[in-house]
This record gives sequence, C-alpha cells and structure tokens, in this order.
Amino acid sequence: MILMKMNLLLSLLLLASTLYSSLAKGAFQSLLPSDFSDRSNVSRARRLLEDSESQARTSVDLTRGYMSNSDLERNIKEFGERCSNISRIYSIGKSVNGVPLWVIEISDKPGEQETEPAFKYIGNVHGDEPVGRELLIILANWLCDNYLKDPLATLIVENVHLHLLPSMNPDGYTLRKRGNANNIDLNRDFPDQFYFANDDEESRQPETRAIMNWLRDIRFTASATLHGGALVANYPWDGTHDKRTFYYGCPDDEAFRFMASIYSHSHYNMSLSKEFIDGITNGAAWYPLYGGMQDWNYIHAGCFELTLEISDNKWPKASELPMLWKYNKMSMLNLVASLVKTGVHGRIYSSGDGRALPGFITVSGINYTVKARKTFGDYHRLLGPRDRYEVVATMPGYKSKNTSIWLDEGAMTLDFVLDPEVSVKLKGGILENVHDCNCDSKSKLEFVQFLWGSHLEVFFVFIVILGFLCLLFQRRKKVKISTSKQSTGAKRTVVV
Repeated sequence: MILMKMNLLLSLLLLASTLYSSLAKGAFQSLLPSDFSDRSNVSRARRLLEDSESQARTSVDLTRGYMSNSDLERNIKEFGERCSNISRIYSIGKSVNGVPLWVIEISDKPGEQETEPAFKYIGNVHGDEPVGRELLIILANWLCDNYLKDPLATLIVENVHLHLLPSMNPDGYTLRKRGNANNIDLNRDFPDQFYFANDDEESRQPETRAIMNWLRDIRFTASATLHGGALVANYPWDGTHDKRTFYYGCPDDEAFRFMASIYSHSHYNMSLSKEFIDGITNGAAWYPLYGGMQDWNYIHAGCFELTLEISDNKWPKASELPMLWKYNKMSMLNLVASLVKTGVHGRIYSSGDGRALPGFITVSGINYTVKARKTFGDYHRLLGPRDRYEVVATMPGYKSKNTSIWLDEGAMTLDFVLDPEVSVKLKGGILENVHDCNCDSKSKLEFVQFLWGSHLEVFFVFIVILGFLCLLFQRRKKVKISTSKQSTGAKRTVVV
C-alpha cells in the first residue's frame, strides 16, 4: 500500500515537472520577438551578418580599378599637356591633409575673360561616392577627343567655360568614408538661410572655404554636383524653415525644374523612376538638409546648382564605370549646353559713352536678381520655356528699361542701352537742368536778331538739323531684331 502511494506521488511529480518545463518554455518564447522564434529569420539574420562581414573583407577591393588621389592628379596633369589648346589646370586650395583640389577648365580660350557663361561640375563631395570623379575625367577626355569633330563638343568648347573639379573630398576618398579627414560632411558645412550655426567662415572646413573663394573669383551661371546612392536630379530648396518635409520651391522653381528635366530626360533611365516623378525632386520634398552647397550657390553666388544622384550604388565595381558613363554622358553634355541653348543672355551699356555697365537684371514675378559682370556688362539669366517674360534692367544713376520677350524658341540675346539720369539743381525755388543755357535776355535778343537778319538761311538749316535730331531720338527705342544663325540654332537678338 505504501509502495503504491509512493509510485503515484512520483508520477504526479514527473507530470508536474513536464508541465512546468513546457509552460516555462512557452512563456519564455512568448517574450521573444517573432524573429527569434522564426528559424527562417534566424537564417536570414545570419546571412546578413555574413554579408556585412564579407563587405568588410572586400571593402579594400572596391577601390580596384578606381584612381587613387595620386592617379587622379597624374591624369589631370597629363590631360592638361595633351589638350593644352583648350584647357588649363589650376588648384583652388587644399584638403585637410594637404591634397590639392585640382580643376580642369575647358574652353577655346581657357583662362581668359569672355562674355560666355561658366559652368562647373563637382565630383566626390562625399568620400564614399567616387563615381563622379571618374566620370568627370572621362568627360574631359571625350571633349578633347571630339572637339571640332562632334557638334555638341564643339558647341560647349567654343561657347562655355566649363570647369571640372573631380574630387572635392580627396581625404574622404582615401579613408573610404562620407566626411572629410575631420569627419565633417562637406555638404552640411555651408552657410544656411534657415539656421545660422555655421556663419563663421574661418570655422568651416578648408574644402568648403576653397569652394566659397572659388565662386568669388569666377561668376558661374550654373553648376551640378555628382553624388551616388540614388538616381534623381535634385533642385532647391534643400531645407525648410521648420525642418518639416514638404515641397519648398525657390523663386526660380520653374527654371530649376526645367534644368533638372534636361538631365533626367537625357539620361538612359532616370526619367523612368518609380520613386521620383520624371526622375526629379525638390530637395525639401525628398528630405530636408541644412548647410548644403546647392542652396548656398543660388543665394550667395548667383549660380543655379543641381544635386545629381547618378548611381543607385554609392561605390559600384569599377567594371560598371563604362556603363555609368554611357547612361550619364548625354545628360552631362546637354546640361552644360543648355546654358547657351536656353535663357536670356546679353550686355548692359551706357548710352552716354557706350561703356559696359555692371547693372542688374530682374524678371517680373520672380524675386531674384542677376548681376551683370563689371568688365563686359554681360549677364546670363536662366529661364524655363514660357510664352512671355518681362525683363527689367537697372543701374544706379541710370533710367531703368524693361521689355517683354518670348522664350518658346530657344535662347535670346537681349542687350540694354541705359540712359543716364538727368541731374537737376535747385535755383530760386525752381528746378533747372544743369545743362540749361545761362544766357541773359540781351544775349537771347541778339541771337534772335542774328537769325532773322541776313542769316535767315542759317535759321532754316538749323530747323532741319533740329528736326532730324528729334527723329533720331524718337527712334532710339526701336527694337532691332536680327535673324542671324549661330551654331546654337536660330538665336534672336534684341537691343532695347
């Protein structure tokens, strides 16, 4: 009897132990995320870990086939020697670690001041996005090889001053990281219109200061930076006043959309994007950023800049570079050529002595001013195609002039001849022109008697000359339109 009770007790203890173990295991697993209880997810996590370890092992291999900083410098200098007739090589400064920031200028008159617009491409802003530095060297060599052979290459060389900075961040490239040697993201290091944390120029990175000084030396009309990690043409504004994500266009939103569309639709497949309509995006609508180079160019340097994401992969294998060049080639060329194929270009003169005036160009309805250069009084105003624009030219000490234009047939040359304002002085409570004759009544009487005397024929000649001069002054405001053909197509020329 006692033995039976002991067996029953042991059985109950074994059953309780089994139930406890089962319940405990279930309770423990119920506390874990579902990923841990799913064997397939465990396998996936393991594979991802293995992929990360594999990438770490092969990160050095990614640089194979890409130019080192020494290779890049050598290629740039060799290009300068081979294509010296249409290029010059110069440096805009040095990186944190002292690497020169080399620039290639391509033009039929490199280094000379002309009335032609200037364009710049900048690559490798982020150290781990090296495709741009490779494509810019390929672009330079293509232009050199095809000048006077290909119409587009010839158009660019003879009508634009093209400046190429293959690597803005050579230190970051060497370190294979986004920021520079000080681990600063250079595309967050410029003065910003919304946040003023980095307004002290001396506190900025040497690469940033080099760009800012560069734009003080050269008046660029337009620009683009080459990035990786997506496939889209990005335009201002990049930020918003409250850091929220929404479409926030700049005053020239229409012109920027037009520029971005030129790149996107010239690209192999950028305009087919399922993420971005037409392959373009407003920066703030994508994700707001502050201290960016794009907005700073537009606000402080009068330069219309795009941010171009040209490769889904930040650092693709070097074997993919020929394909990436093929996909981006026409986009890069057409964007530069658009400077002379679209927009309004011209000069501002003084009617008094014909000298060039560093005046200002505005367009009604667009809150933005383009300044003409001092040497030639030339300006280049980028605008999207539209039926009608009203363009206004002003200059302190001169009367402003305005005219309406139509930009549905390509670019237009529009020159302004401004009249000096007439100076007046107050005399005896009466405003008098400083050029009025200060003759007394006796002199006037003698002059009239002279005319009506024996010199009547002189009087008639005087009247005829005066009438002729009045006719000339009335006709001075006429608009002269020429139909001269240029290499860019039919380009209308207007003088106001």
